[in-house]
Amino acid sequence: METKNATELTEFVLTGLTYEPRWQVPLFLLFLMIYLITIMGNLCLIALIWNDPHLQIPMYLFLGNLALVDIWLSSTVTPKMLVNIIAQNKRISLSECMVQFFSFAVSATTECFLLAMMSYDRYLAICNPLLYPAIMTHRLCLGMLVSSFVGGLFHALIHTGFLFRLTFCNDNIIHHFYCDIMPLFKISCTDPSINVLMIFIFSGSIQVFTILIVLISYTLVLFTILKKKSVQGIRKAFSTCGAHLLSVSLYYGPLLFMYVRPGSTQADDQDMMDSLFYTVIIPFLNPIIYSLRNKKVIYSLLKILKRNI
Repeated sequence: METKNATELTEFVLTGLTYEPRWQVPLFLLFLMIYLITIMGNLCLIALIWNDPHLQIPMYLFLGNLALVDIWLSSTVTPKMLVNIIAQNKRISLSECMVQFFSFAVSATTECFLLAMMSYDRYLAICNPLLYPAIMTHRLCLGMLVSSFVGGLFHALIHTGFLFRLTFCNDNIIHHFYCDIMPLFKISCTDPSINVLMIFIFSGSIQVFTILIVLISYTLVLFTILKKKSVQGIRKAFSTCGAHLLSVSLYYGPLLFMYVRPGSTQADDQDMMDSLFYTVIIPFLNPIIYSLRNKKVIYSLLKILKRNI
């Protein structure tokens, strides 16, 4: 009888961002606007890179794929969140929940790898400018891009596969605005210790690995910049790396704090705000950060606008 009850619970309720009816419409309009700008901004960035031959170099190919992943990540979370803000029925089936988590895990992990690859690309460009064209070939660039997506896919498959060992028999309330893995552990009737261990091993390893690549790359870039005697060269290097460093800091900050904070109601609320930041706000900010600080992107955009006016 216990096993039967454990397997019968196949629907969950996402609590969402607020219980207050007075905040529903303002929040819906705010996040709808953010989502639309996110999609349009990232699509514009992809279109610029696709149509301008001068931007079809490794640096911008990485940036275009980052924009694609940002659309994917935001679209995995935001539409369901928008529906739940105004809907009375906030239910989500077990299968929908698994699909949403899988999509989130692929896109979030791929973004981690892409940010690391972009920092390595900037290291090669600044520290080895003469050898850069010979090292960072289109073949290597394509291989790095494919490996980022494959890495994200395998990482998601591991955690999604282990989620199927869990049963949910008592509580079906997920204190979150999407199906994240940690809130699912908290309502599981099965001991999630193995799942937590898998997160520690795989997610922890990926975060440490990618952060180390970023830190080592930019430490070497900093030393190279400090050796330059040309003020123009220093400004150009900082301009090239500044946007990426800002993006990395904004993305990894909330992601890291989510896994070191002890569990509590306040911690759950803070985790939800952190998740909101890197699933909704970061994809919204990235095209702005990379466009406003990049002269080639601005020039390409102005050129297209002049041509069409």
